Amino acid sequence: MKVLKFGGTSVGSAQRMKDVAKLITTKHTIVVLSAMSGTTNSLVEISDYLYKKNPDGANEIINELAITYYKHVNELYATAEYKQRAKELVSYHFDYIRTFTKDLFTLFEERVVLAQGELISTGMMNLYLNEQGVNSVLLPALDYMRTDKNAEPDPVYIKEKLNALLEEYKNADLYITQGYICRNAYGEIDNLQRGGSDYTASLVGAAIHAEEIQIWTDIDGMHNNDPRYVENTSPVRQLHFEEAAELAYFGAKILHPTCILPAKLNNIPVRLLNTMQPDAPGTLISNNTEKGKIKAVAAKDKITAIKIKSGRMLLATGFLRKVFEIFENYQTPIDMVTTSEVGVSCTIDNRKRLDEIVDDLKKYGTVTVDEELVIVCVVGDLEWENVGFEASIVNALKDIPVRMISYGGSNHNISLLIKSSDKKRALQALSQHLFN
Repeated sequence: MKVLKFGGTSVGSAQRMKDVAKLITTKHTIVVLSAMSGTTNSLVEISDYLYKKNPDGANEIINELAITYYKHVNELYATAEYKQRAKELVSYHFDYIRTFTKDLFTLFEERVVLAQGELISTGMMNLYLNEQGVNSVLLPALDYMRTDKNAEPDPVYIKEKLNALLEEYKNADLYITQGYICRNAYGEIDNLQRGGSDYTASLVGAAIHAEEIQIWTDIDGMHNNDPRYVENTSPVRQLHFEEAAELAYFGAKILHPTCILPAKLNNIPVRLLNTMQPDAPGTLISNNTEKGKIKAVAAKDKITAIKIKSGRMLLATGFLRKVFEIFENYQTPIDMVTTSEVGVSCTIDNRKRLDEIVDDLKKYGTVTVDEELVIVCVVGDLEWENVGFEASIVNALKDIPVRMISYGGSNHNISLLIKSSDKKRALQALSQHLFN
């Protein structure tokens, strides 16, 4: 059994829903759908009005969004029967959203409102497939997708409940379910946050031991550089899970870095495909490594570097622990770290608690802060025995000042910290030296 996930752009119009329907004809497939593109943003705007106790503003957005959906219904279905059923589905969900304009609005109600986008898109797709004669059924994500008290997915619960649903509908050919949404440990409607629908697909694949997970977007897989800055980039056809995670973390927006972890742990390959070019091979992510090959370059913006210099660090024990505890206390993750005998430099991408962090670090040494920086990462099989790749990377940037270099924490990544103003030049230089 395969798991196929389609994002909001892929189901963003009636025609695109029809195109997706042509791609999911294989029997015994679970299809994970996002909300139609633009819907979640509108639902967030509705929630914002409700937080501000402005029901008129909320109702205006609700009505505009409902009109858009009724238009999609008229374009999607061919028969009067299914048009009526779809209109009733859309009407039910928007009437439900309107009930929240009358009472107290909190985070709990917001999560319920945000869940309606996925519930509508999957309901519409299932009706369309039924109209086309496909034996498909809805698997409500709220019946099997749950997080624990730490807001992490509960794999045992997910596996048990999902497989029970599949057994209940074992005669179906296709299964449609919602991405992103779930229930929390207290039974309340919630969402998976990190990775959204991609995370759902990975969790579902792990629960059923799928033969493959396919992530369908409007991009032909992961590219070997950022096409916004570099011409003639090309899709990477094969990646190791760790290579894909590094690229996702350092700027490749096609995937969230944590969403494919369940697939990795269960050794399920993930294929990135393009709904606009369904015949393109895309990118296959697995636990296999192409030896001795550099795969891609990515960049992460808005980085801040912090340097702590102290004579007390020399031959001292416990110094690094004290430094890192400060970042932990302010819940600020660190991206890169380099050390010397008298200092440590690290980078963060969240400046929210920067002033407090710097203030506490001054207890241990002299602190300097550099802003408007970018982390450029080079990803591939970068085992230290592979002679020459470090020289190629550094030589590519011989005319660009590098603030920090981090290597050794991973066998798949070298990270370099540069000025934001040098980003485009660095990406182009690396492409020229490494791929051309």
